[in-house]
Amino acid sequence: MTQINVQVKQTSPTASEGFIRRHSVKIDRPEAKGGTDEGAMGGELLLVSLGGCFISNLLAAIRAREAAVSNVAITITGILESAPPRFSAVQMNIAADYDDRDLMEKLVTISERGCIVANTLKHAVDLSITIQ
Repeated sequence: MTQINVQVKQTSPTASEGFIRRHSVKIDRPEAKGGTDEGAMGGELLLVSLGGCFISNLLAAIRAREAAVSNVAITITGILESAPPRFSAVQMNIAADYDDRDLMEKLVTISERGCIVANTLKHAVDLSITIQ
């Protein structure tokens, strides 16, 4: 079993900063929610984390196969519910330049299987992935 450790520290009455290895990210609420908008909200970072994990695995699969795929972009949409507040569904829409649809589908499947965040979330929310 491997552990991944990160740290989050308060930086103001409404904001904090997350530390990952030598990287950092500011976290806050928008002004409309009582924050000072110094950074993204945690839920937004969850969606970005999913996209970042997924695209990292996808780019690795593309490189390993020397696939003719470029300009990869992922739009992630979270559907919010309340009581308690949570994402009930997450949709990832993958856009890229490619010629071979079958290969692209295979690369996306490989990426989904290797993505820690997707593997964690798909047991908690309705996670769907589409390719443009």
